[in-house]
Amino acid sequence: MHPLIQAADDLREELRGLTFPEPVYTTYNPLEYAWERHCDYLTRFGSGKKKVLFLGMNPGPYGMAQTGVPFGEIPHVRDWMGISGSVDRPDPEHKKRPVTGFDCERSEVSGRRLWGLFADVFGTADSFFQDHFVTNFCPLVWMKDTGANLTPDKLPKDCMVPVKAACLAHLKKVIEVLEPDHLIGVGAFAEKQLGTASDGSHNLGKILHPSPASPAANRDFVGTATKQLKELGLL
Repeated sequence: MHPLIQAADDLREELRGLTFPEPVYTTYNPLEYAWERHCDYLTRFGSGKKKVLFLGMNPGPYGMAQTGVPFGEIPHVRDWMGISGSVDRPDPEHKKRPVTGFDCERSEVSGRRLWGLFADVFGTADSFFQDHFVTNFCPLVWMKDTGANLTPDKLPKDCMVPVKAACLAHLKKVIEVLEPDHLIGVGAFAEKQLGTASDGSHNLGKILHPSPASPAANRDFVGTATKQLKELGLL
């Protein structure tokens, strides 16, 4: 088995059966219902040593939650990466957050911005993934009863203890497999997790998170992130 697939399988096994208190109403794990597409991503782009590992926080409702690919905005996953196919449905499924896979008509803004930047800079997906890889710290998606997204930092700390332990172990395994020189957090939360997972031999850094909830990203994500990557010596 591909070592990243084994690591992801171990992670989803660790997360099975966990329950979460209010304000969590429903929890999705794309590693369960979008497993085949996630394996496509790992198999196609996760082989060999990488120079740079980018880390996100957790899936967005119209990105990885639909495709199984980190920051998985559908046109970039389908047309740039060449990944498509069937995706099952989570159980239970929130009526306000249906999973329709590659038929989803909503755009994941964070993914569109991040993968759009990499596509502009590197051209092809194969060129980018030759030395780079993108993963998320946590695969879970939490929602309120209204369907609103809940990020990991908004959940009660006690219920997140087993989640963080499993996700940190997975991250350490990904770093071990890919042997990156640079660990780059997409946002401050991810940078903090990379700092915890690193053995001190890596160059740590971060770029602006492309979320539409970020005023700075809405002003000029591409310009700001490009400048940050240049300052880190990665462009």
